Amino acid sequence: MIESLQHLAQAGSTNEALAAQFTDLAPPLTMRQALIESQRCLYCYDAPCTRICPSDIDVANFIGNIAQGNINGAAQVILRENILGGSCSRVCPTEILCEQACVRNHDAEAQPVKIGLLQRHAIDHMQFSQHPFQRAAATGRTVAVVGAGPAGLACAHRLAMLGNEVVIFEALQKPGGLNEFGIAKYKLTDDFAQKEVEFLLQIGGIQIRYGEILGDKLSLKQLKQDYDAVFLGLGLGASRKLGLVGEDAPGLMAAVDYISVLRQAEDLSSLPLASRCLVIGAGNTAIDMAVQMARLGAEDVSIVYRRGVEAMSATGHEQDIAKAHQVRLRTWAQPQQVLLDEAGRVRGMRFEKTQMADGKLKGTGETFELAADAIFKAIGQTLDEDLAHDVLGSEIKLAGDKILVDEHFQTCIPGIYAGGDCVQAGQDLTVQAVQHGKLAAQAIHRHLSSNSVNATSKEAA
Repeated sequence: MIESLQHLAQAGSTNEALAAQFTDLAPPLTMRQALIESQRCLYCYDAPCTRICPSDIDVANFIGNIAQGNINGAAQVILRENILGGSCSRVCPTEILCEQACVRNHDAEAQPVKIGLLQRHAIDHMQFSQHPFQRAAATGRTVAVVGAGPAGLACAHRLAMLGNEVVIFEALQKPGGLNEFGIAKYKLTDDFAQKEVEFLLQIGGIQIRYGEILGDKLSLKQLKQDYDAVFLGLGLGASRKLGLVGEDAPGLMAAVDYISVLRQAEDLSSLPLASRCLVIGAGNTAIDMAVQMARLGAEDVSIVYRRGVEAMSATGHEQDIAKAHQVRLRTWAQPQQVLLDEAGRVRGMRFEKTQMADGKLKGTGETFELAADAIFKAIGQTLDEDLAHDVLGSEIKLAGDKILVDEHFQTCIPGIYAGGDCVQAGQDLTVQAVQHGKLAAQAIHRHLSSNSVNATSKEAA
């Protein structure tokens, strides 16, 4: 039970009935559908879909392999650039990336090639007798990776493939990071995140140690001494605060915390359910939270945002998912006060209507109230305090609330690299985190190889 919501009734249905509400958001393509869809691709010589892909997947190449019936070839093209290509095919916002760039996505046809579903088809149907990538000759180097999320896992896999040994230090008792704990249950079903990690680890040379929290028993200074390099894939583990009185009252919690519990729940009927709930925010996490509450059986679900729909960071596709689940999108409303009942529990929230004036968001002075049994904040994540609690970690320069890195993903401390959501570059997407991890691994390997060559040269001299 989630402590903040323990006063609420449990979801009023059986686990089996609720589980049926969390099947695939988009059903997979059949073999025939995949073949037909792959033949719609024009295999453009300048491939705008590839140029916009954050992880540099050769889209036309893998689709061409599907069209020729070479599923393993298609999968290998994908995994060469994105070892978490299976999860990314399910959660990546293709509607604003590769599919938006597709040349078939024009006024007359308005139907891009279903690149995401084709990518999923290739990964779901690949049949390798062994891991598709072999490790290079051993370098004798060992790298520490902090965090077993998408960035850390991608970094570890590429380092291992290049012949290095890797030890991943993970704070939780399960790997996967955002894919395991932070994505809507209907987007990654059937324990896919864990199956993908198991596949990734087949490369060999990677250990994972659980329950290792930076700034607690795990010291960055010790890691730097014991390993040839360190990669930080910390993610963004802390939820931003609304800054309102009553924010810690029963009935108000971070959306990501509820999503994490929901994803790990063995019995969905045991989850606390708010009949009327508000979700504060405008991103994909807000959509994930609202839709999942609706699927659990909430009667009245609203997303409230301080600006207009056009400013929402959630894609149009995600907004359509919310609308299809009768989630209300209430805009131009700024949280002003948490309303509590006699027992000190959430009963609703007061909002101030907002507007744009002289290019700035301003309150109008007019207020209104919305009743709610629970309020979920999805106003963004920030770097948690683990790094600040570490002696050496506290010396790492930040850009706002993210780690500052150079073009090689190295922090201000030589030998310590970082990537994924915790750094200042790029978008907070799984596919971007994978790319960061991959590029950082290549930079680390080049640096360690260069040092080995220099050391050998000095010895010879």
